[in-house]
Amino acid sequence: MTPRCASIVVSALVLLSASTASGAPLEAYGQLPSMEDVAISPDGKSLAFVINSLGKRTVVVKSIDDRKTIAAIAAGDQKLRGLSWADSTHLLITASTTRTANGTIGMRREFFMSQSFDLASHKFLTLLDGLVDVMNVVAEIPETRLVDGHTYLFVRGGSRRDDRIVPTLFSVNLDAGETKIVYKGTRNTDDWLIDPNGRIVAWTEYDNDARQWSLGMLRGGSEKPIYRVDADIETPQAYAFGPDGTTIVIREVDNGQIGFKQLRISDGTIAPATELGSGFTSTIEDPLTNRVIGTVAVGGHTEYRFIARSDEEAWAGVVEAFAGEELSLMSWSTDRSRIVVRVDGQRDGSAYELVDNVTHLAIPIGPAYRGIDSSDVAAVKFVTYKASDGRDIPAYLTVPNGRPAKNLPLVVLPHGGPALRDDPGFDWWSQALASRGYAVLQPEFRGSDGFGWEFLSAGFGQWGRKMQTDLSDGVRSLAAQGLIDPKRVCIVGASYGGYAALAGATLDRGVYRCAVSYAGVSDPHSFMRFIKNRDNLHDEPVLRYWSRFMGAENLDDPKLAEISPVVHATDSAIPVLLIHGKDDTVVPIEQSEQMESALKAAGKPVNFIQLDGEDHWLSRSETRLQMLQATVAFLEANNPPN
Repeated sequence: MTPRCASIVVSALVLLSASTASGAPLEAYGQLPSMEDVAISPDGKSLAFVINSLGKRTVVVKSIDDRKTIAAIAAGDQKLRGLSWADSTHLLITASTTRTANGTIGMRREFFMSQSFDLASHKFLTLLDGLVDVMNVVAEIPETRLVDGHTYLFVRGGSRRDDRIVPTLFSVNLDAGETKIVYKGTRNTDDWLIDPNGRIVAWTEYDNDARQWSLGMLRGGSEKPIYRVDADIETPQAYAFGPDGTTIVIREVDNGQIGFKQLRISDGTIAPATELGSGFTSTIEDPLTNRVIGTVAVGGHTEYRFIARSDEEAWAGVVEAFAGEELSLMSWSTDRSRIVVRVDGQRDGSAYELVDNVTHLAIPIGPAYRGIDSSDVAAVKFVTYKASDGRDIPAYLTVPNGRPAKNLPLVVLPHGGPALRDDPGFDWWSQALASRGYAVLQPEFRGSDGFGWEFLSAGFGQWGRKMQTDLSDGVRSLAAQGLIDPKRVCIVGASYGGYAALAGATLDRGVYRCAVSYAGVSDPHSFMRFIKNRDNLHDEPVLRYWSRFMGAENLDDPKLAEISPVVHATDSAIPVLLIHGKDDTVVPIEQSEQMESALKAAGKPVNFIQLDGEDHWLSRSETRLQMLQATVAFLEANNPPN
């Protein structure tokens, strides 16, 4: 395959030209991606993507062969959460908004809504809109099935049953514009599995009182559970069919391991999962059949494996074309003749490419971040170091361009979750900090996901304890190598990473010169109370999840005070910057307000910036840039890179 061909005319496809200047401005990193959510239609003839410009979003649909614009949909400052194709003439657009649900009294939530856009008529259909006793919000992006030649969407939402809203499965015939309730669940209903013909094959439930997860099927004309698992916290996930459609793929924790099982649809027995292989962290499904067609393994690089030989060969050609770069499969046509990938690395920066397996050409679509040239992208290395107890801690280390890897200033950038992980692709935050001259360490501390159950469970009870010292052990490891200057280290993070930043100022002292917390938990006790009140919980898995990580027996456990930055505010000896979005429905802004009050009362240096209209995920360009600029200014004032 030819990775680059100068004879290809690409100007009609490249809507966002990359900058050729060196040293990208901070604005280039801080704005939302210039292009995102690139998706190719099933017939391989059209591309859909989102353009962000000056804080405004536009959904663009282009014809690939004649390079004409089919549609340009102004979305303004709506928070677009995804594009997907229902079929080659219907584009699904999902957005979210922060509000209180209609007809309810309570806390504000983030609600998701989906629309179908008809490319032929240019008309919109808002899913679940105008139905009696039905919320017009979706729980996730709808699934598509082709039934008797018609495109159907299967939408997970909610409808009223007696005096409460219960999970409900809807079908939407896009050709007729008709919506029907397929299955109205109970308070225990979790999900449904729908076969290629649009029939429910199985459903899952979670009984909180019994602490039991079950999968049910129709047997002899009645609904019967055929697979049960006791589950205090981690419930299994049954979300796809096996490669041949005769099994259901289940992901669960079993005997101390996160594994994948295949349950035979015929009799409910366990079948060997040999077709899927091993050593992967997630699966890839066919959008029309929901059958597993491949797997993904993430480590130093992301590795895609496919079950069908034709899929494997198609992907191998892409890997060959972009050897040495980090690849993300965005979408591909049904016949695999055209594939959209995002290519990250020092050769390509971060850009979208259309690979044509017929002409054997790779055609640039556009950069993910306008104004960031490949020369502006700093090198990222996958490293490991020893924690104080001997555990190996994986991490991503970004080293700034143009500086010797010696005695560098360092920013420790722990991820959120905590049971999440960083990925090896382009990360706007770490790249922005590296562009200012800082080395950036992203530790995958114990309790992170994606490294096996033993590694994740090693974080239980270690919130603010070994999960915290895993970060500072990384600092000591880099200092011992002479790569960083241990006297010039700050910590920056969001969500759980924001908590870790505050804990670096108050609990694990003497390591950092300054700390920046975006949307961080500052007081575990009040945060747990917020979760309980927000979701009206008593003893649900979500509370047990947080309690287990924090090492607490209940919401009033004094151990919560031991790991509370608010309680230990008097111990802070470094400047702290707090940043929080007013529309945050995950970690309330009160967490930062409490921390500011505690630090001020203790006479400690603190600044607090409130971001109007911003949520937990930095979804708006203006406030995201405001956060980044404030963070860099704070770092440069308290830990100059030069």
